[in-house]
Amino acid sequence: MPIQTVGILSPGDMGQAIASILNQHGLKTIAALENRSPRTRQLAAAANIQDVGSLTQLVIESDVVLSVLVPAAAAKVAQQVAQVITNVGKQILYVDANAVAPQKVKNIAQLIESSGATFVDASIIGPPPRIPGRTRIYASGKQAGEFQQLSNYGLDIRVIGDEIGQASGLKMSYAALTKGLTAISTELLIAAHRLGLDEQLWSEVSHSQPALASILLRSIPSMTPKAHRWVGEMEEIAETFKELGLTERIFYGAADVYRLVKDTSLGQETPEESDRERQLKEIINILADETATN
Repeated sequence: MPIQTVGILSPGDMGQAIASILNQHGLKTIAALENRSPRTRQLAAAANIQDVGSLTQLVIESDVVLSVLVPAAAAKVAQQVAQVITNVGKQILYVDANAVAPQKVKNIAQLIESSGATFVDASIIGPPPRIPGRTRIYASGKQAGEFQQLSNYGLDIRVIGDEIGQASGLKMSYAALTKGLTAISTELLIAAHRLGLDEQLWSEVSHSQPALASILLRSIPSMTPKAHRWVGEMEEIAETFKELGLTERIFYGAADVYRLVKDTSLGQETPEESDRERQLKEIINILADETATN
């Protein structure tokens, strides 16, 4: 099936950037923006995403529905879309690109397929794809090759297998490393600040672990406006590891770190509002002060 129109659920920071790339390469992207926030509407307009109003109209007009949501919303929105697909009776490809556990994405797949649609499991690794070569979308499932057509429109899509859950499993494993490390590092830097050992610790890390220091200088500043999304992602990783007979406690702890960050002034900023020039030392000072308990 040739793809001409992609429905985006939802045009937040990541969804908007994906849609912008597709638009730049000649595809039409649409979103259902009724009852959505002014920020979401502004992001959609900036990416030339067309507003079709309702979810029903989005399904009617789309060849592919691409779900890019916070993890907690993935199953609920899939259920809503499945009901619309059943009502409309249209053949459509539903791509779940959310950071959810493999067992959850399998349940979502059953829900979507029961409506008569086809399903692809996908995972996004990297930042919103505004710079070529930095973002990869892995896909699995029997229809993954159909979704890979979007590689012709500016996205880097890599099919890794026929099984639903493989792409999500890769995301869980990779994010456990990257975002898990960011959570641990944020907490230990706050601890060092409260111990009065900021400079001594950073001097040692910079000397003995220069590659790690370089990573933290990038990862922690970019994390703060996204912390609210990463709470759910860490919980999905915890459930993934628990299902595999491993300890889930590490990642519930990481979720707690992001829960603390999201309630600070830095966590309340949107990615557009966040000061990209703000230094790591200032960020840790703010987080240490604003997360202190009496």
